[in-house]
Amino acid sequence: MGVQESYPIDVEAIRADFPILDRMVGGDVETPGEGPGDDTPLCYLDNAATSHTPDQVVDTISDYYRGYNANVHRGIHQLSQEASVAYEEAHDTVADFVGADGREELVFTKNTTESENLVAYAWGLNELGPDDSVVMTEMEHHASLVTWQQIAKKTGAEVRYIRVDEQGYLDMDHAAELIDDSTAMVSVVHVSNTLGTVNPVAELADMAHDHDALIFVDGAQSAPTRPVDVKAMDADFFAFSGHKMCGPTGIGALYGKESILEEMSPYLYGGDMIRRVTYEDATWEDLPWKFEAGTPSIAQGIAFAAAVDYLEDIGMDAVQAHEELLAEYAYDRLTEFDDVTVYGPPGDDRGGLVAFNLGSVHAHDLSSIVNEHGVAIRAGDHCTQPLHDKLGAAASARASFYIYNTREEIDLLIDALEDARDLFA
Repeated sequence: MGVQESYPIDVEAIRADFPILDRMVGGDVETPGEGPGDDTPLCYLDNAATSHTPDQVVDTISDYYRGYNANVHRGIHQLSQEASVAYEEAHDTVADFVGADGREELVFTKNTTESENLVAYAWGLNELGPDDSVVMTEMEHHASLVTWQQIAKKTGAEVRYIRVDEQGYLDMDHAAELIDDSTAMVSVVHVSNTLGTVNPVAELADMAHDHDALIFVDGAQSAPTRPVDVKAMDADFFAFSGHKMCGPTGIGALYGKESILEEMSPYLYGGDMIRRVTYEDATWEDLPWKFEAGTPSIAQGIAFAAAVDYLEDIGMDAVQAHEELLAEYAYDRLTEFDDVTVYGPPGDDRGGLVAFNLGSVHAHDLSSIVNEHGVAIRAGDHCTQPLHDKLGAAASARASFYIYNTREEIDLLIDALEDARDLFA
């Protein structure tokens, strides 16, 4: 595959929307962007941790603060009304992005982790007991694994884990054994942030529903990179984060079926989520506001919708095609080397990331060396410590791609790895 071949999207035009990609790096981190040693072009391959933010989204945040900064749902004055309309319409935009029926099914949270905790505490503490089980997978992010693990300890519920096979796929026969009449919740990552595995969430949803269980889908790595239809997958809950999909930090979303959210108690209490308060009791506001206590992340929520608009202008089918092209190219380049171990499925059957190790070089050392070449990758356990234990790896390096990345940047990573090999030879 030649590096001059065309892409499914106009990468050059997209890169122009992200000024940070023109940065030079290598200088003093105490004065970011100004260090005297900043002389190496940035090659950013850490998108599974956080993506960059285009000018269009940054401008949306600026427009809010410069033009109609006010609290929502609390004022009759014009600025408050303008902010309220924009914030509420942002829910509509994000809800439509994942195929929800409307804003009633879309709660803004801080991130995927908070969405997991919202469901675990607002639903799990009330619904789980010693006779129940929660089924997860061995590739779960700590946001899911730790949260349900701790809720299980509080409620006496059993936690079960679906096996991951040697190629990085779920053992679906094992899933069918674990998901039974005791199962109350199945919590599964849609796209693994370590293996790149794309899990069959619709099939798992069918298994869960056959036993009257619910399914929570962690979409942190899928919503940014591929079309999502929560109705088609029949998810009861689906969570994702703005900062991984061209949006700002501090904003995420929880989709939940309206009938389930209606029955759940609030997770946080305070202002804006109430309808009526007396000294003796309180009643709750309509969905989704009953789950959004206090002053919300208004600018971030409005900008989240702007990020969704940006991605939809590109087209999520095209975004997915670009991700898969880069993932396959990176997999092929990395597996050219006998001393590189790549984790997860083959290159033509994975999401847009590749976790790997180079011989006996620790992932942190590897990341430090490639950083000297301007290449930004992730190193560590990627919030999947139990999975790394299963893989027999203390840590791994991870390159992850997005709409502005190119094959040439993957070639830069390969060149940097060759220098690392020579250094540690």
